[in-house]
Amino acid sequence: MSAPDIWMIGDIQGCYAPLDALLSQPTIADNPQARFWFAGDLVNRGPSSLQTLRRLMSLEDRSVFLLGNHDLHLLAVAAGIRAPGKNDTFHEVLTAPDAGDIIHWLRHRKLAHFELDHLMVHAGVLPKWTVKKTLSLAAEVEQALRSDNWAKSLQKMYGNEPTRWKEGHTGTKRLRVIINALTRLRMCNPKGHMMLAVKSSPKDRTDDLIPWFDMPGRATSDVTVVFGHWSTLGLLNRPDVICLDTGCVWGGHLSAMRLQDRRLLQVACHQELDPLAASLVP
Repeated sequence: MSAPDIWMIGDIQGCYAPLDALLSQPTIADNPQARFWFAGDLVNRGPSSLQTLRRLMSLEDRSVFLLGNHDLHLLAVAAGIRAPGKNDTFHEVLTAPDAGDIIHWLRHRKLAHFELDHLMVHAGVLPKWTVKKTLSLAAEVEQALRSDNWAKSLQKMYGNEPTRWKEGHTGTKRLRVIINALTRLRMCNPKGHMMLAVKSSPKDRTDDLIPWFDMPGRATSDVTVVFGHWSTLGLLNRPDVICLDTGCVWGGHLSAMRLQDRRLLQVACHQELDPLAASLVP
């Protein structure tokens, strides 16, 4: 028996209509054994975070879901340690009758996944981290989020410092560096320090900053790292890295790539106030 298809899917950000359209494409829908890896930022900024989460939860038995920075922000707001921002659109999640169950489910998701020589994270991996190290550090955060004191752990995650990893980091510094790398990283300076304020595309910059995946000597260069988070970078398909954030919530596309042969499926996302209309790309 052949292995089931694995579809790696980029940032959804509460855009349910494109998600539904993508999962309804015959290439996916006609294969009930297909599996899914979701690269994080499941919620927020789009109009249908609650509906999106309910659909994803129904796929739990054959899916891997990673937490992105927007998902962690939802958890922080739910825990009462952060006020909602003016652009947040997940109020319906917080006021749902089963909000407690949804938040419980969300905080039991992963921050990194490795299988078939593919490592998926939401944003990036620091240059010195091997696959084994990345999974181990991700597990530290996962354990903290699943504990009874999960809210206390989230209090520590906001801030851009420290900008680099040290083995001796403990407590707040350790947790924050891990979370920032896995859920916020885009660019590093030549020394490998995270430059978290940078959101633009590498082609638009004239400074000496380097995309995290192009850092010399990157310890994960022997596998394929799959990520989202970087809509200004857009689709990137290289032997060693795949970026699947194609800006759905900004009127771009929701993208899925089949792991086995890199077949690409996309849904066009036409941003409107409500609902978010979607049509298939020809």
